[in-house]
Amino acid sequence: YASCFSTSSKVQRTSITKHRIIIDQSVRPICQRLYRVSSKEREVIRGQVEEMLRDDVIQPSASPWASPEVLVKKKDQTLRFCVDYRKLNVVTKRDVYPLPRIDDTLDRLRDAKFFSSLDLKSGYWQIEVDERDREKTAFVTPDGLYEFKVLPFGLCSAPATFQRMMDTVLSGLKWQSCLVYLDDVVIFSATFDQHVERLRTVLEAISSAGLTIKPQKCHFGFHELLFLGHVVSSEGIRPDSEKTAAVQKYPRPTDKRAARQFLGLCA
Repeated sequence: YASCFSTSSKVQRTSITKHRIIIDQSVRPICQRLYRVSSKEREVIRGQVEEMLRDDVIQPSASPWASPEVLVKKKDQTLRFCVDYRKLNVVTKRDVYPLPRIDDTLDRLRDAKFFSSLDLKSGYWQIEVDERDREKTAFVTPDGLYEFKVLPFGLCSAPATFQRMMDTVLSGLKWQSCLVYLDDVVIFSATFDQHVERLRTVLEAISSAGLTIKPQKCHFGFHELLFLGHVVSSEGIRPDSEKTAAVQKYPRPTDKRAARQFLGLCA
């Protein structure tokens, strides 16, 4: 199953589905101005745009639509390129396809003894945006206007499109041999022989769909692993210690705002 595992920066595209952005015909295109950026941020934007062009993720655009790009600081203090699609989302017809309930998903793992986890490489980018809707994803940068050829983060119906695609790919296997929450897949079993067979079946389904997995984020045949913020094992399920430590170390709230922040952390 070597074809399932990606070793290059370029991301494969599945033929299972394409993302649509449905907007009422009476809505006029929304064109926003570029947010102000520093010279350092401009260089970061230019570098990430060039990389996305090289990997065939975006293309130059002549769209009447334009959303502003934003840089978001990650945990390691590096900057992630994002697009502010909030105004586009307001006029988009939302896809209400459901994500699995996390509590139901974790409950299904309680009697399992062996676990493997798979993580799709740049999962959203493995789904193309329908050609009719690409102009709506257009974003403005200091160097021009571009649009996405693949599914970007920030679109209101992106999670629904992705979950539906994964449910289609793993139809007949989900809840029986594996669980899937967006791009996180866990294979579970009571015995090792059963685990090998279930893993083979899941990899065959992923390969047939033309999807690729990031090998660095995969774990195979473990008795314990981290899934959806919880540690699942043959002994049961418990919260991730990093999550509980953050709650335990949080300073005692002294006003309503701090109390709301604490409740948000605990949720």
